[in-house]
Amino acid sequence: MANPILVTGAAGRVGAVGRTVTELLLKQGKAVRAMVRNEDQRAQALRDMGAEVVVGDLLDLDSMHRVIAGCEAMYFGMSVSDTYLAATVNAAAVAKHHGVKAFINMSQMTLAQMSITETTASPQHKLHWLAEQALNWSGLPVVHVRPTVLLEGFFLIFTADSVRESNQIRLPFGEGKTSPVAVEDVARVLAALLANPQPHIGKIYHLTGPQSENMHFYAQEYSKALGRTITFQDIPVEPWRDGLLERGLPVHLVNHLATMADLHRAGRYDRMSDDVRTLTGQGPLYLQDFVRKNAATFTASAKAA
Repeated sequence: MANPILVTGAAGRVGAVGRTVTELLLKQGKAVRAMVRNEDQRAQALRDMGAEVVVGDLLDLDSMHRVIAGCEAMYFGMSVSDTYLAATVNAAAVAKHHGVKAFINMSQMTLAQMSITETTASPQHKLHWLAEQALNWSGLPVVHVRPTVLLEGFFLIFTADSVRESNQIRLPFGEGKTSPVAVEDVARVLAALLANPQPHIGKIYHLTGPQSENMHFYAQEYSKALGRTITFQDIPVEPWRDGLLERGLPVHLVNHLATMADLHRAGRYDRMSDDVRTLTGQGPLYLQDFVRKNAATFTASAKAA
């Protein structure tokens, strides 16, 4: 049997990157080892798909040996966390020990504008930048994948309530342009790299959606997708940040999200790349189509009306 491809973070909710990558690789007939944090229904769902499921912790050395041994290619991805750098280095050290031949690293597009003298106010951005440096120093065969803001993030999680309740997109993005990309497009790129990594070793890919526009433009796209008028209401960053803290989100995550909002306002997300189409042969999803696919989330139910 072929060496399995390792996918970390595979137990995310339906639509999450790791889970989607696992599904795509299995559909291609690849052997996949799916790493999960806990043995639960999501782990069983991965088994039902045909994945080999291994329980492990990115910060635990012994479990990472169990997870990585026997894999020639692996995807490393981790949610926003103050332990991100330690987890990356731990995984990289074990991967190098076992002779992994391709380490596909999920990073962030903002790093293209960072350096040893230029950073952002987000502690997560700094951890991502340092993680990329450590991976480059490691000598591992690395590919860095840097998506921009995900449609499933700000455009689903943080706009659904206000669109549903008041037909407004309420985000602290100002007049800044942005080019959000869908998880399914990021996952298609990752699956393509994992299936045939060697031509891509040492390269960096930037993933964006098909258009870079401001939020007033995207409000019109919401309107077309939902069949009702949606408007954009800019809001100040600080009260929005306070609201996230009141919802119980970790300070590390909130500081990262607030920095992303500030960078949007400053036009730093006005970026375009054709890497999704180049690597997969298919262009990325338009926001209007994404909203249409998720129309139920943005629409009050008849019972609630």
